[in-house]
Amino acid sequence: MSINQSFLGEFNHEADSTRRLLERVPMDKWNWKPHEKSMSLGKLAFHVAEISEWVSDTLDRDEYDFVKTPYIPKEEGTTEDLLKFYDESVKNAKTSIQNSSDENFMKTWTFRNGETIYFAMPKIQALRGFCFNHLYHHRGQLTVYLRLLNIPLPSIYGPSADENN
Repeated sequence: MSINQSFLGEFNHEADSTRRLLERVPMDKWNWKPHEKSMSLGKLAFHVAEISEWVSDTLDRDEYDFVKTPYIPKEEGTTEDLLKFYDESVKNAKTSIQNSSDENFMKTWTFRNGETIYFAMPKIQALRGFCFNHLYHHRGQLTVYLRLLNIPLPSIYGPSADENN
């Protein structure tokens, strides 16, 4: 099995689970936070949605430089905006994974802000740690936010307390 096929199988499963979670985000609670140091629900939801964009940023480039491409997070939107944004990000990520050769996965990817290099590592490692694991971390946070708001959670890796029992 090629590297891209391995990642594509995982990404497809995780993208579907993530979408089911994002569908439940109530944007009328955009500014809600479980703690003063936490991100708001809306910002966290859009952050979860945007991480799929990073897959293409990682596989289709050899670096990401904040000086050349400033990070501008989404500031507001509807659930429909969130899902449209997410679906487009997922579509692009799938294309990038599908089109990446094993050799491309082994190329070095650099994450920087001008002269400051945060890290440089093989794309395969950046995809796993910077993209996939980052998504799982924030998706887990989002499930806690929704639980605290009494919003039923979808099944992700098996039945949730709210479905498929």
